[in-house]
Amino acid sequence: MSADHAPLESLSTLLAQRRTEGACVFYDVDESWQQGRTLFGGLLSALAVQAMRDVCGADWPLRALQTSFVGPVAAGRFEIEVHLLRQGKNVRQVQAHIRQGHSGGPGAVAGVLLAVFGTGRESQVPVLTVPVPQAAATLEQAVQMPYLPGLTPAFTQHFEYRLAEGAYPFMGADTWLSRAHVRLKQAEGIDSELLTVMFADVGPTPALATLRAPAPASSVSWALELRPVGTPAADAWWRMDKEALATGEGYVNEKTTLWTPDGQLAALGYQVVAVYA
Repeated sequence: MSADHAPLESLSTLLAQRRTEGACVFYDVDESWQQGRTLFGGLLSALAVQAMRDVCGADWPLRALQTSFVGPVAAGRFEIEVHLLRQGKNVRQVQAHIRQGHSGGPGAVAGVLLAVFGTGRESQVPVLTVPVPQAAATLEQAVQMPYLPGLTPAFTQHFEYRLAEGAYPFMGADTWLSRAHVRLKQAEGIDSELLTVMFADVGPTPALATLRAPAPASSVSWALELRPVGTPAADAWWRMDKEALATGEGYVNEKTTLWTPDGQLAALGYQVVAVYA
């Protein structure tokens, strides 16, 4: 069977095959999760969150996650080294280093993550909800992004992505905003926290839509704020909105807002994206 028609290695498979030794969690990821020279950043961050939960406990929800993409992580084996920085009454702060060696050793640091896990508690602050803004097209009207080998990133074959507002990359459009419906094709057994991390990074920066020719882009840093949500059906569509806030000198500052299928605010994300054009 050719590589193009081999079964995709699902996220649930990657998680089931992970191995833990002390404070290190080892993964082996195939090329179907590649994004240019590196593995998809949303996947790397989700796997790091799982490693943190394995080592430090999964009893509290993830409240915030900061990721610095230091260098590329190629398909294959890598490890995530976890450090508990502080455990308080309500908040646990955990750091993780993604390392990939090429000669039997742990290798250099390719990613640094800082996570905040926090237990819920009673509060006198009123509950504030954020409604989902209406998009120009409904889910049924939205345009499906096809997977085109060699043109679209390999990892996108794991997702379904329908653009409801804005433009696809490299169309020379006059827009800095996108609204899209997304879901993971094989999401059975994946909890909403890991899905939130992945979905908040799955779409391209809308700044790429203003270009008229293909150009590489790469996330440099990413700050994600999460809201605890329920467990939507595995085949349900989430809503992801992205907005470029500022651009210049080859960098894009952007904001992402993610909602669950039933309209709960799931995450706010802020990225610095380098565009090489």
